[in-house]
Amino acid sequence: MIRKNQRLLNIVNCLLDIFLIALAYLLAVWLWLGVYRDNLLNPAVVLLQNGAIFPALLYGVFMAAIYYAFKLYGSFRFSTLLDETIALLKANLLGLLLIGMTLYLTRAVDFSRGVLVLFYVFSTGLVVLKRVTVRHFLRHFRMLGYNLKHVLIVGNGRLAFEYVDSLRRNPQYGYNVLGYVAASEKQGLGQHLGRYEDLPDLLAGPAVDEVIVALEPHETQFMNTIIASCEKQGAKIRIIPFYNDYIPSRPTVDVIGSVKLISIRTIPLDNMLNAALKRGMDIVGSLVLIVLTSPIMLIAAIGVKLSSPGPILFRQQRVGLNKKLFTMYKFRSMRVNASQDTGWSQNSDPRKTWFGSLIRKCSIDELPQFFNVLKGDMSLIGPRPEIPHFVEQFKETVPLYMVKHQVRPGITGWAQVKGFRGDTSIEGRIQCDIWYIENWSIFLDIKILFMTIFGGLFNKEKLEPAHAAQPPENEQAGAEPPQEKTE
Repeated sequence: MIRKNQRLLNIVNCLLDIFLIALAYLLAVWLWLGVYRDNLLNPAVVLLQNGAIFPALLYGVFMAAIYYAFKLYGSFRFSTLLDETIALLKANLLGLLLIGMTLYLTRAVDFSRGVLVLFYVFSTGLVVLKRVTVRHFLRHFRMLGYNLKHVLIVGNGRLAFEYVDSLRRNPQYGYNVLGYVAASEKQGLGQHLGRYEDLPDLLAGPAVDEVIVALEPHETQFMNTIIASCEKQGAKIRIIPFYNDYIPSRPTVDVIGSVKLISIRTIPLDNMLNAALKRGMDIVGSLVLIVLTSPIMLIAAIGVKLSSPGPILFRQQRVGLNKKLFTMYKFRSMRVNASQDTGWSQNSDPRKTWFGSLIRKCSIDELPQFFNVLKGDMSLIGPRPEIPHFVEQFKETVPLYMVKHQVRPGITGWAQVKGFRGDTSIEGRIQCDIWYIENWSIFLDIKILFMTIFGGLFNKEKLEPAHAAQPPENEQAGAEPPQEKTE
């Protein structure tokens, strides 16, 4: 039943897309030529007034074919709206380029570029709005117990329990666990339907939509029999590997002969186009920000020079992309001290000057890092870089800590806008960094930039009072402060 429902939904989805795309085209023609240009004698407007919508419907069918090529018709139970929207933007852009190429080749010089722009905006907006509505409707429908996908679980170990628990916490996915087959019975997985050898009989009927194989390492000898039973009955199979904890959310598989290689750490920025796009954004963004913040940097430089003796810029070795060292620039916010390469600043740090505390509070001390971005040592968005002394410590104590060095470090990042800055958990910060690395997109970078501007510029550090100007003797002697993580 679920397969019939999915096919029906795909057909309805496709027909609605064709209608909305045709509507977007007609609306763009009418608004740009008929209303904005007040050109009611334009052939396109005349055709529109005469009800000749055949070309619009034809293009709707053409775009539906492109959507199909982009895999936009199918089940979206587990995908995010952002992923679907990005795919739609790419598909519509491809359609727009093909229209432009066709108009150029046919020498249709009278066709308005304004219509094309409006058509892209309207078609994208209408289709996205439709899909948001469909998603909301389907999730509500599934939570009521309809349009469910019935699954049978093979195995009763930890992975099987984690899978069932995930489905129970997300009823909007629309999955119903019929039961499980395993060598023994355990509570908490639902109904025990039999042992592994009973699987062929259980799959003989139409009740099972999908089989979830969640065997533990000591049960892998049953894998061949289980897969053969499923394929014999034509049942769809999904496998949760026993090394599930090591696989990223979006793995890639390479094939060498008959051997399949799974990349444990999949990074979108390994793609040359993605890397070039991000680097282009860094170059343009850093140049613009250097120009816009130059008055603030000038005032900060004067304030640092007047507040305490020493250089204006604080230069420090940090670990960057591929574990290479680079010199990071900041406005100096502390008195010159012997522990600057091994000591860790804290929210209330006697080494900070009053002016340094102020510029740290407003993140002004980070502005010279725009030059690091321009040089290519850093990116606008990415994991924060650390000094070598602490990298050596954390790589031994914090799981996955060194993975962050597979991308350029950033001035701000997902961890910072999520609150992991200053005196906060290293483990929580690394979890955010890993998530960012595996889920990078240019839209995520833009989102982080806006979150930084509207909420992440001011940190929780306290302003140091003027009477706290002199540090204790042990600080002057170069003793390390408590090893608390602070940026």
